[in-house]
Amino acid sequence: MDIPFQAIIEQSLAGIYVMQDERFVYCNATWAAMAGYTPQELMAKSLRELIAPDMYDIVLRRYYQRLHGEVESMRFQTRGLHRDGHIVHIEIHGSRMMFRGRPAVGGVGIDISERVARDEELQRSREQLQQLTAYTNRKLEEQRLTFARDVHDELGGMLTALKMDVARIARRVGTEELRAMTQGALDLTQETIETARAISESLRPSALDHVGLAVAIARDLEQFSARSGVQHTFRGEGAPLRLPPKRAVAVYRIFHEGITNVARHAQARRVEVTLSEHEGWLVLDLRDDGRGFLPSALAPDALGLLSMSERARAIGGELAIDSAPGRGTRLVLKAPLL
Repeated sequence: MDIPFQAIIEQSLAGIYVMQDERFVYCNATWAAMAGYTPQELMAKSLRELIAPDMYDIVLRRYYQRLHGEVESMRFQTRGLHRDGHIVHIEIHGSRMMFRGRPAVGGVGIDISERVARDEELQRSREQLQQLTAYTNRKLEEQRLTFARDVHDELGGMLTALKMDVARIARRVGTEELRAMTQGALDLTQETIETARAISESLRPSALDHVGLAVAIARDLEQFSARSGVQHTFRGEGAPLRLPPKRAVAVYRIFHEGITNVARHAQARRVEVTLSEHEGWLVLDLRDDGRGFLPSALAPDALGLLSMSERARAIGGELAIDSAPGRGTRLVLKAPLL
């Protein structure tokens, strides 16, 4: 067989083939070895015997598209059948050509089975990581809710009882020294009650369960401005009054992580937050006028942003972050209402 540069072709690490009449009329040893055959054995096989059944019609159509000149050249991936029955993933680049005076399709192919296996393993790892993150977030919220109730109900109740006992003692003391001591105990007890309430609120804002997401966000923004000195505006009139608890908590946590990042990194003077409903979606829009950053330059361990993205994904939502040095940052979360 007279093929230009045949010695080079025969020694090529890439598979090289020529097809006519739905059969391989030429192939080098590399191409044949992908399917576990010698070149002579492979050329005795029909195309149907060498292609995974679910890919046969697709490969045949692409073959005739090139053979008839509809497409001159084509690059694609397909699945071949090895002689022992396992699937071989092949990347092919084939073109229309003339061979022995007749139209043919010739090209090169490489075995990408190892790459496909690595990609599939990576995808499985990502899915397992997402499942683990969702599970961890769910358990964390359950623990926060339990701790918040324990602190509010159990510890709060005990402190209230203690305050009442100290108050009764204060009414019975007869000296100024004891009166001052009991008043100090009363003040300390009240301060401890307020601290317990603050801890309970930080674990699980009561507003989420009683008056809704918009009120919880508004309260947090007031506290945020008081602590950080960053001014804020909040528009939440168009937000739904109630969301499913899981969704409301996820949106709240994403919001809270957002303003925490503003306080830590943005060096902003002002934050604008909008909570609204649009075409069946709850939309949280958080903007600051801080120094901004390049999202592509984030460190791999930027777990705050990863956590926000995973929370959004877990509720079927979409999270977008737009930022650049010198022009602040905008975070937009869309979460389905139902």
